[in-house]
Amino acid sequence: MSRRAWALLLVLCGAIFLEGIDIAMLAVAIPAIRADLALTTGAAAWVVSGYVLGYAGFTLLGGRAADLLGRRRMFLFWLGAFLAFSALGGFATEGWMLIVSRFVTGLAAAFMTPASMSIITTSFAEGPQRNRALLIFAGTGAGGFSLGLVIGGVLTQFGWRWVFFAPVLLAGAILAAAIRLLPAGEPAPVRRGGFDLPGAITAAGAMLLLAYGIIRLEHGLHRWDITLAAVLAGALLVCLFTVIERRSATPLVRLGILRRASMVRADLGALLFLGSFMGFQFMITLYLQELRGWSSLETSFALLLMGADVILAPTLTPLLVNRFGYRRVILGGFALAALGYALFLPVGPDWTYAAMVPTLALTGIAFALAYGPLTIAATDGVAAEEQGLAGGLLQTATQFGAAVGIAAVTAVHGLAGTGMDAFRAALVVPVVMALLGVAVSLPGVRGGQPGRVVRTAEPGGAPAGAGAR
Repeated sequence: MSRRAWALLLVLCGAIFLEGIDIAMLAVAIPAIRADLALTTGAAAWVVSGYVLGYAGFTLLGGRAADLLGRRRMFLFWLGAFLAFSALGGFATEGWMLIVSRFVTGLAAAFMTPASMSIITTSFAEGPQRNRALLIFAGTGAGGFSLGLVIGGVLTQFGWRWVFFAPVLLAGAILAAAIRLLPAGEPAPVRRGGFDLPGAITAAGAMLLLAYGIIRLEHGLHRWDITLAAVLAGALLVCLFTVIERRSATPLVRLGILRRASMVRADLGALLFLGSFMGFQFMITLYLQELRGWSSLETSFALLLMGADVILAPTLTPLLVNRFGYRRVILGGFALAALGYALFLPVGPDWTYAAMVPTLALTGIAFALAYGPLTIAATDGVAAEEQGLAGGLLQTATQFGAAVGIAAVTAVHGLAGTGMDAFRAALVVPVVMALLGVAVSLPGVRGGQPGRVVRTAEPGGAPAGAGAR
């Protein structure tokens, strides 16, 4: 790749790094925020959940908007919104101000992330070049989350508001570089017949209600009637959305794309993998801080080993994908994740850190093996005009997976009582989700080719994505 292509990739990786580090830093700073603003437990939880709600609720719409309204346009506008509302969060003096700020920041990420991913898949040639770019992109996002745990702990020592102001500085630098480097002049018109507004409204409403129902489970099982009503209403809107898309001349989501078995498996795999990973990380954080009494900074450094993917994803994973194909690498990632989580099941109240290292190391390696190749599988062979949609579907799956994983371990932990028995019971959830991921991945490996992507050419003989070089 040329230096300009590397610079473009660096800018897009900066955006996904920004998203990862932003989420992690806030998670570490919540106790300090709660104490300073005198927030209730529920309000503090919604500061975190507000971001998830905005992200999960609008990612599908964000992905399709990139295809229809312009990838560059969507990326730059929503990166600017991310910057602005992150800054507003730093000036918040009331809990509701933080919740609104985080919701809009999550909404901005829902449009920005699929746009950045579709810029990669349409700017780099399908095959080894695009694979490497996607693996670096995915590894950078995961690395941002891992580093954010440590950086958040350090910044909180100087004041929790720096957790909001630091991303503003990074976002400003990325925005300035993106204006110069992102491909200009893309057509990106809305197709004849106009924008599918009914589809957009029902899709956003369905995702918001379903995400809200899942998030309520994270906050406890009280008022289950509201939770159930939200989930049922979301399901009804999904049915209505399907009817609208079937009848629309210019559908927001072409339902035929869901017939791609490899893409559906990848999205379901991403849901299960992120669910197991986030559920496990949530439980081990509780274990270290509440059962062992470790500080947030000590916990951050302890979990840093899980961030090994930031090194392995751009170095080892491309070699394995080229040698064995992305489908087999995904299967290996799920298998290592299941093994790692299972090794932690007999954890005791006095385990040494050395006893935890095998699980933490295997989890980091598993993330490097599975997450990036799942990104490749979810976009492989999709037409350029639907790459934003494919990215939106993948990001929707990952966000719902994270919410489901945390909600499931929280619910099991609450039902199992207290102490180590409840903790061990909750740890079964990540193991089960990882094993389900193995089951979902197996048909792709058995179905034929291992998933090596070959270099393709556009009509006329030019390699796909040649403009990036």
